[in-house]
Amino acid sequence: MHPFRYLRPESAAEAVAARGEDDETRYLAGGQSLLPALKLRLAHPSVLIDIARLPELRTLRRHQGGLEAGAALTHAEIAGLDDIPALAALAGSIGDLQIRNMGTLGGSLAHNDPASDHAAAVLGLGATVRTDRREIAADGFFLDMFETALEPDELIVSVNFPRPRRAGYAKVRNPASGYPVVGVFVAETDGGIRVAVTGAGGCVFRLPDFEAALADNFRPGALAGLATPVNGLNRDIHATAEYRAHLIGVLAGRAVERCR
Repeated sequence: MHPFRYLRPESAAEAVAARGEDDETRYLAGGQSLLPALKLRLAHPSVLIDIARLPELRTLRRHQGGLEAGAALTHAEIAGLDDIPALAALAGSIGDLQIRNMGTLGGSLAHNDPASDHAAAVLGLGATVRTDRREIAADGFFLDMFETALEPDELIVSVNFPRPRRAGYAKVRNPASGYPVVGVFVAETDGGIRVAVTGAGGCVFRLPDFEAALADNFRPGALAGLATPVNGLNRDIHATAEYRAHLIGVLAGRAVERCR
């Protein structure tokens, strides 16, 4: 591990000011992705800014349309909320106990791992990511593997989840890490049907053909015969692209069955 300076600001504004334009400075929340990278010397920031305890990032606001969760809330805390059952179930399935008790909502989204559970919920529900300076719709937030619409010094403050009419999530877990080999989040929202897939590509993505089929008939059988192209899907020791394409259809049907 390379040496670095450690800062613990007292406010979000102070954290952003400390981050500045230095590309070698990183925010530290739960550290479940960053700390392993530091230990393996895959990352070498000059400064770490600890934001895990900032009050502005620990908020929870319930409103008529849904739930606004602070970016520093842990996966375990999200799992304990019953406002959106599918979101709680998804958060409760992440990794293991340590990851759920240390990892944070905002850290997961900013990191944008290709197999991020929370990314599937954010995109599947059509949530809005609020930062220290703007609001970013889910459809424009996730760009590519480990890449988001965030500016280098931009800080996620909260995520506003609209309450769906019904939603469900299904995944196949990597037996070692708990990450989804493939995960599918299905939701019926006020804006229509949304189907989000994680673990299968460079980052989370939607399936318009599946959404159109479910809009006509919200039943697992409506997805029969639909296929996901294998081009661009992940291939690794855990699953081929062809197997992931097959899993998407199977898990989409299971997610529909779990919608409530």
